[in-house]
Amino acid sequence: MLKFIIPLLLFIILAVFLALGLNLNPSEIPSPFINKPAPNFSAPKLQAPEQKLTPADLKGKVWLFNVWASWCVSCRAEHPILNQLAQQQAVVIVGLNYKDDPNDAQKWLDTLGNPYNVSIMDQDGRIGIDYGVYGVPETFVIDKKGLIRYKHTGPVTAEDVQQIFLPLIAKLQTEP
Repeated sequence: MLKFIIPLLLFIILAVFLALGLNLNPSEIPSPFINKPAPNFSAPKLQAPEQKLTPADLKGKVWLFNVWASWCVSCRAEHPILNQLAQQQAVVIVGLNYKDDPNDAQKWLDTLGNPYNVSIMDQDGRIGIDYGVYGVPETFVIDKKGLIRYKHTGPVTAEDVQQIFLPLIAKLQTEP
């Protein structure tokens, strides 16, 4: 009897773990940066490379930090959503052009529209590494104090904007 119960118990335990795993969202990769200060950088602006941007320039503002590239297929999929979000003027959107040719990036924005208040260049990928970027696109929500409050891995969808980003942005806008 015991030789039937042990395999049955092992099967039940395995089935429970499998069921729990199936309920996880693969786009929700945990980030050690949540509620921590956004890593510092000083990066040239895509449209004015002689000028630099730092997170200190954005203190006191809630902002999205969207990692994108002209070579990224998923970035193209999320781009219309970012353009719509930019039209709402609900938040400052900063682009991090990741491991890209600046000319290709500028052509891409000229063709598809530019949702970014400013886009900076990260040609060697160091800023992306500091932010723990797994791949593009990724989007961070950063509060007025410069703390990362949310990380979204993968393309942003209209549902994400309505269900996650806009409510979080509205909440963070009310914080001191």
